[in-house]
Amino acid sequence: MSAPAQLSAAEARILGVLVEKAATVPDTYPLSLNALVTGCNQKTSRDPVMELDEATVLAALDTLRAHDLVIESSGGRVPRYAHNMGRVYQLPTPAVALLTSLMLRGPQTVAELRASSERFYRFVDASSLEAYLEELAGRAAGALTVLLARAPGAREARWAHLLCGEPVVPAHAVAAPAPGGLAADVAALREEVALLREEVATLKAALG
Repeated sequence: MSAPAQLSAAEARILGVLVEKAATVPDTYPLSLNALVTGCNQKTSRDPVMELDEATVLAALDTLRAHDLVIESSGGRVPRYAHNMGRVYQLPTPAVALLTSLMLRGPQTVAELRASSERFYRFVDASSLEAYLEELAGRAAGALTVLLARAPGAREARWAHLLCGEPVVPAHAVAAPAPGGLAADVAALREEVALLREEVATLKAALG
């Protein structure tokens, strides 16, 4: 199957969550429907925050399965779902990591992407990360990333994914200056702690 021309917001969120959880909670992966809905709707490391119900997630899963982007396994008591993103889009792991971060967290600068994608893939430096972004932007089969215009007052331009078509960027996402200094470090640590708590809760729920 070929990749779809465009994903819906729900499909992109599901795909991003499946890639994320494969890396962060491998013991409970592939994900049950309940764990997948929880991951889609978690409040940390998500922009925008969503409130998807089971019916919406199931409908999106049907579309993703039709394009082989999601694989359903029926072993055990409940169906479980895994992603097939790299194979369908013919992308290496670093590119999948970047697109996942963009799908889950919205437009980001190179520095922000390096920090947010570290759980999936550790880039040697910012230059190597930027090279992958540029490669995705110039992809012969169709661009998957785009560099947004730098907003007034912002230190750096932000990158966005194109899996859902041309990005509609909220005002707060383009107008905020890039974070820096001690305050940004503290905020990042708080977010990471909150994320770890959510993942522990998800793990406990999956294990019963």
